Amino acid sequence: MAGQHGQIYRSVVREVAKASISPRSRRNKDISSNFRAIFENNRRADNAQTFDRDMENVVTFLRSQREYKALLERYNPLIDLSGEERIEATARRVGLNMPLLPGDGKDGTE
Repeated sequence: MAGQHGQIYRSVVREVAKASISPRSRRNKDISSNFRAIFENNRRADNAQTFDRDMENVVTFLRSQREYKALLERYNPLIDLSGEERIEATARRVGLNMPLLPGDGKDGTE
């Protein structure tokens, strides 16, 4: 992999690594070997320019998804809460507390 093709390969691998939620030691090695095989097979193909452009689009998509997720977590912190937790957090935001219901285990009675 030389020149532009190698840069695109490294960009794809870098973005996949940044998107991964598992640590490097626990990542599946087959993924990176499959990426390498795909790039090796398409390096010599007749449609190398088309492949490079498609892979640049993949890099752009992965980077955009990562940035979107970060912005969503930053500006919508309630996104990963359950429905009940979201209601409680919203009530706290405006200075209210949700009433305790009998039998919910939070007030000590069941």
